[in-house]
Amino acid sequence: MSARERSTGAAGGGADETLSMAQWSSVLGLLSDPHRVRLLRALSRHELAVGEAGRALQMPQSTVSRQLKLLFDGKMLQRRVEGTTSLYRVDRDGMPAAVRSLWKLAQASLARAADLEQDDARLTAVIAARRAGNGFFSRVGGDWDIIRNELFGSLVGWEAALGLLQPNAVVADLGCGTGEIAERIAPYVGKVFAVDSERAMIAAARQRLSRHSNVVCTEGDLMHPPIRSGTIDAAVVSLVLHHVADPAAAVRATSRLLKPGGSLLLIDMIAHARGDYRSTMGHRHLGFSQGDVRRWAEAAGLRMERWHRIVPAIEAKGPGLFSALLRGASGSGGASGRSRSSGRSG
Repeated sequence: MSARERSTGAAGGGADETLSMAQWSSVLGLLSDPHRVRLLRALSRHELAVGEAGRALQMPQSTVSRQLKLLFDGKMLQRRVEGTTSLYRVDRDGMPAAVRSLWKLAQASLARAADLEQDDARLTAVIAARRAGNGFFSRVGGDWDIIRNELFGSLVGWEAALGLLQPNAVVADLGCGTGEIAERIAPYVGKVFAVDSERAMIAAARQRLSRHSNVVCTEGDLMHPPIRSGTIDAAVVSLVLHHVADPAAAVRATSRLLKPGGSLLLIDMIAHARGDYRSTMGHRHLGFSQGDVRRWAEAAGLRMERWHRIVPAIEAKGPGLFSALLRGASGSGGASGRSRSSGRSG
């Protein structure tokens, strides 16, 4: 058999062959399984090995191998052998015309599916890891992240980047939860206000942050944070706004805390379709779009300097995340109401 193999299985022999009823039913069956559809989407973009497909789609290798065999036998994939590795991709030319048309329809229907965006983001990360390798790194390929994390921990790059912060900055971690972000930021800045409305969260944060003398943990509401207006260089609101009834109002309230030219970093979920999160996790909103964030910024007198889709960890199971950097105008602060002090101070 040649290096580029063609399927000779269930769907028949030639690209323009008319399908029997049994063959048509078989094709419909192949496209009825979510695992196989996700594999086909990935393999229509890149040629992948079994392990790469598993990492990109968060599937066990055994599942990937089983589904690839079914798709290959169904004449939807072609296989190429490189050394000891089998590489697969969608066989557009080898598909019977009817199958090709059905797959094109499926692709068009799924083009904007929010629940498949994470597959695409992880696939990009897997391909980037493959292309970055040479020498030792070429051999370990996409496993380098695992090796690096075992050697140095998963936060080494992220935490080192905090050295870019100004050492005298005053930062607010609003909706701080148990204080993870405040804990990471504290060694690099002058002062951190950690604020949360849940008493249990603040109790946990105080215990966690007790060794940092520059952190003030305070129970308080996001809409009326117990911090004096115009005193904060930067604020972080991470994975909070999807719990808030009026995110735009929360952004306005936060903007009043900022010094002129101060920045607000928002981290939250990209718009998704997991409606069960409303009942199981108490979410009020199913994520947000870039347009949502831009509107909040404009209403608060801020400008959106950056909106970025965060590359997901391969093991992540939740919806995709974004980060957005909003900044107030230098010399005038963020919102027009900045001059109205809350009367509170840290």
